[in-house]
Amino acid sequence: MKTFSIDSDDNISVFASVEEAGAVPGVERFDSLDQFRALAEQWPASRLVEIWNSLAGVKLVKKFTDRKTAVTRIWKTLQRLGPAEAAPKPKAGDKTKIRQPRHTGHKNTKTARVLALLKRPAGASLKQLMKATGWQSHSIRGFLSGHLHKKLGLRVKSFRRDGERIYLIRG
Repeated sequence: MKTFSIDSDDNISVFASVEEAGAVPGVERFDSLDQFRALAEQWPASRLVEIWNSLAGVKLVKKFTDRKTAVTRIWKTLQRLGPAEAAPKPKAGDKTKIRQPRHTGHKNTKTARVLALLKRPAGASLKQLMKATGWQSHSIRGFLSGHLHKKLGLRVKSFRRDGERIYLIRG
């Protein structure tokens, strides 16, 4: 039976069995819609939106009509995913790289990097965001306004510190 785990950064992993999923510390596990629904009861609605928008092949949303709809849609999408293939063990003298299990959540996307920087207590300067993404300043500002604020509903604060523009997300 497929078992799923979700960490505090909303990275969802799929495992072939409960035993395999049990080996990962510090995550919440679920293998049924009821278990997922019970976990999601404690989460803010914004977390469900963030999880949904991080899944591959879905239409991005700003919000869900209700929690039940969000949980059901996420669960149905997770069912299409399969567990990560176990990497073959290398033979003596074999120089092949061992692949890590794949996650359905996106941990190292530009969005994830920007959010991590913005959630720091000191926030992030425009220059730091440009360095982390490789984007130009107008692209950063458009992303903050269009994607984070309008699509994800996050409140991005902006202020000047020592003559430099700083952006911050609280909470």
